[in-house]
Amino acid sequence: MITICLLRHGETAYNADGNKYCGRTDIELTEKGLQQANRMNELLKEFSFDHIFSSPLKRAKNTAAIASGEEARVVADERLIEVDFGNWEGKRSDEFIAEDPESWDNWLSNPEEHAAGRTGETAKQVIERLNSFYNELMEKYDGKTILVVGHNGVNRLFMSSQLGMPLKNYRKIVQENSALTLITLDKHKGFNLLKLNA
Repeated sequence: MITICLLRHGETAYNADGNKYCGRTDIELTEKGLQQANRMNELLKEFSFDHIFSSPLKRAKNTAAIASGEEARVVADERLIEVDFGNWEGKRSDEFIAEDPESWDNWLSNPEEHAAGRTGETAKQVIERLNSFYNELMEKYDGKTILVVGHNGVNRLFMSSQLGMPLKNYRKIVQENSALTLITLDKHKGFNLLKLNA
């Protein structure tokens, strides 16, 4: 079994500006985002991390460095990068829904088969890369405690998949900026959600 502290990065300007969709755009944390990461540093002092992994995007890497207090140990993994939102990137939902309502309806009803923003990723593709990452953790680091810093989309899709939820319902899980989700993963017992948004 592995124990994972699963974080979403701290606030960015896109989060603050009407929650613009920020997939692969590599933007920095806001001042509030830095404060959130520092708060998490205090909360995580009770943990001793054997390994620290992060999405390669700056907002996640910086959150991981601040929250853990161990920047040199943060390992970026491409499989943790945020969903490719295609044509929705950098836009608020009301904007892109008005431009292409069919694309949004397709994503809401069947994200496994329909690409986000028409040209982005399907939820099935996202889950495949996340499963590759987490299965590798279970193989290599049994018994270890691990910090993983990702993004709103990928973290919620992963949890939905592990909880047996239809992926179209992933938006029903709320993960706040730089808030702690605590999970365990076991080859035999599967996934357990111990804390959400601590």
